[in-house]
Amino acid sequence: MRTKLAWLLRRRTLLLAAALVLAVGAGAAWSLLQATVLTIAVAPRDGTEPELIKAYADALDAGGEGIRFRILSFDDVRESAAALQDGRADLAVVRPDVLLPTNGLTLAILRDQAMIIASPDPGAIRTFPKLSGKRLGIAAHRDADFSLLQTILGYYGLALEADTGGGPARDRAVRLVRVEQEAVAAAFRERRIDAFVSIIAPSAPKALALVGAVRSAARTGRVEFVAVEDDGAVIERFPKLQSVTVPGGLFGGDPKLPADDVKTVGASYRLMARASLSRAVAADVTQQLFEKRTAAARATEAAEYVQAPAYDTTAAATSARIPIHPGAIDYFEREQHGFVDRYGDTLYLLGALAGGLVSVLAWIRQRLAGLRRERIDEIMDRLIDVIGLARGTGDRLELDRLSAEIDALAADTVRYAREREPDPRTMSAVSIAIETARATLQDARRRTGSP
Repeated sequence: MRTKLAWLLRRRTLLLAAALVLAVGAGAAWSLLQATVLTIAVAPRDGTEPELIKAYADALDAGGEGIRFRILSFDDVRESAAALQDGRADLAVVRPDVLLPTNGLTLAILRDQAMIIASPDPGAIRTFPKLSGKRLGIAAHRDADFSLLQTILGYYGLALEADTGGGPARDRAVRLVRVEQEAVAAAFRERRIDAFVSIIAPSAPKALALVGAVRSAARTGRVEFVAVEDDGAVIERFPKLQSVTVPGGLFGGDPKLPADDVKTVGASYRLMARASLSRAVAADVTQQLFEKRTAAARATEAAEYVQAPAYDTTAAATSARIPIHPGAIDYFEREQHGFVDRYGDTLYLLGALAGGLVSVLAWIRQRLAGLRRERIDEIMDRLIDVIGLARGTGDRLELDRLSAEIDALAADTVRYAREREPDPRTMSAVSIAIETARATLQDARRRTGSP
């Protein structure tokens, strides 16, 4: 074993071990500093979200940030939510009223949508009951929007019926009529529709254009909006929806349109993270969403609508029906953790492992040094024995064997001297013992007449 482990005593070996420890530490530090790549599920393909997330991903790449996105595209928000639910994604664009993942927590609101139902005066359709028997125009819509409209109409005891191209809808029913956006004003003038509905971000340019088209069909230039007056009860009944207030004057100031705030309901497109995502990473993602908003807005105006979810207290945020990720709250409340806070435990563990490895190597070195010293003692003892044997024998073969053994012991001594810095007194004693053994052997040969 001494021969096999003797290489551990060499200075080069110890330096190599120290370099290995440093390399392991450097590798661990490099790993900690690498960008975290998160898979994000994005939908719907025909919405604004794919372009928005792509703009953020490009901004993160350009800025060399510690967070990067790998995008998975889906046709529908139900699919993107399912990707988060089953672990295929770390983040996802989610519309809670369509599918709310059980493991999803909100980071930010990408856009709020409100159900806006407008009609030109003198239609005077101001409440949902007034929609009974009316024809409601709608542009291209998604299944989720249709489901939302059906839910709210059902709350007021109204049903949707298909467009048959005939007269007004039956009582307690609303006929849904497909109208292209650019034909909205004409549809009102031709009396094909009585009101128009859109589920849209109220401040979006398309919303302004739609309300402008309704206004152009009004003889008085006024527009009436259908309000959800008991919005609190509706949200209590359907908690995945949200209350939205369209502020007075949003669509124009002369005359003010709407004249007063309009209460309605809507849904939100949210960026959600899996609940198991660390608070530090979630806080970093949330921070980048707002710090890179200006850069993302150069690519798409959708970035202008990204906002923080509203909450009153931290307890309310984490216990809400659609809770907020604790990491996002850390960012909103400026309680993000620094490098040492995040990686302190890991750094401590690496330091402890490195210290332990160094201690083990030092112990091995010390132990093997002791073994080598024992070997020198054995060589000395054996040389003394050889001297005694040489004095007591006259056998030529025995003398030859002792001579070969002295040479082997001398070779061991040379190897020991090359592998470490020996004690001069010890080496001097060994040299004297070797010379004495050889001199004794020569005397024995002369005494027996051996060559």
